[in-house]
Amino acid sequence: MRLKLLSCVAAIVLAGALGAGQAARRTEHVVLVTLDGVRWQEVFNGLDEGLLRSSVPKDRDITKLPVYSRYWAATPAARREKLLPFLWRSLLVRDGSIAGNRARASSVAVTNRHWFSYPGYSEMLMGQAHDDAIKSNDPIRNSFPSVLQFARRRLNVPAAKVATFASWSVFSAIVEDKPGETTVNAGVQPYASPSAELTVMNAAQQEARVPWDGVRHDAFTFHFALDYLKRERPRVLYIAFDETDDWAHDGHYDQVLEAIHLIDGYLNTLWTTVQGDPEYRNKTTLIVTTDHGRGRTTDDWRKHGASVPGAGEIWLAIASPDSAARGEWHDHAPLFQNQIAATIATLLGLDLRQQNPQAGAPLALTP
Repeated sequence: MRLKLLSCVAAIVLAGALGAGQAARRTEHVVLVTLDGVRWQEVFNGLDEGLLRSSVPKDRDITKLPVYSRYWAATPAARREKLLPFLWRSLLVRDGSIAGNRARASSVAVTNRHWFSYPGYSEMLMGQAHDDAIKSNDPIRNSFPSVLQFARRRLNVPAAKVATFASWSVFSAIVEDKPGETTVNAGVQPYASPSAELTVMNAAQQEARVPWDGVRHDAFTFHFALDYLKRERPRVLYIAFDETDDWAHDGHYDQVLEAIHLIDGYLNTLWTTVQGDPEYRNKTTLIVTTDHGRGRTTDDWRKHGASVPGAGEIWLAIASPDSAARGEWHDHAPLFQNQIAATIATLLGLDLRQQNPQAGAPLALTP
């Protein structure tokens, strides 16, 4: 009951604030990026010394580890800048804002009760949790239409103009209830490009396998998506990274940090590409977030799910020509994952309520 009340309060305040600025809307393209299972603690505080120590043999001196040298610093602010230099030193300084630092009274949370991937992505893209229907990570076709499908129909553009590139194969089932309404490339699905370099990468993804079923390296996902952006000029592009979650489940905290840092570099390349293109420059909103959180302690950071405290806590960053560069959000009404779909629609001049009256309200992008 308390969650529903808070959600209603946030919906009234945030919808009004965003709606007031629609007449001056500048966004024509939206890029959504997700980092699977990345905790808000690393995003806002950087390397956690306790978690790193818990992931190596007890007799190992963590200060001698390369990852410690790369990402350790005396303060949380310095550590997060080492881990995510583009996000903290550039994107959030010039173009955007970020919410989810609970140490600053900034709360972003899921509303689904499962606290793992498919339910989180479904809530994010449909604007509503469907706990009774979406309750596993099995590759079962989503029975609810997504904001990606809604945008494609209402913008009256071909399927090529709304695209998803994902490292996890299950996204082929998650993002649309009717296959083919948008463009989806997920898992080790082949990617065709006139580029000789991308042709080589397409072949390489079949050989450079990861130790997890149905997953490809995030590097392939990113470079395919970037090539697609340049060639096909989509109105909506969704890039879903996955290795951060898989390394965490395996207990390799050092690899989690390396994967986060790698994706920060991808965000730099992506935003530089967007801002260097006249069709996209100052007309594109970038949303970066995660599907779920993880445990808070050395005993449960590898896990998530309804039984793991903290796994429902997420974070959200936005860079947009329609938002103020406000840095960190603090002392605000709680934000929820189910608001992301309506935010995407509203930025494109659309009203998601026409498809789903129960969807969470759009986020306010100005203070």
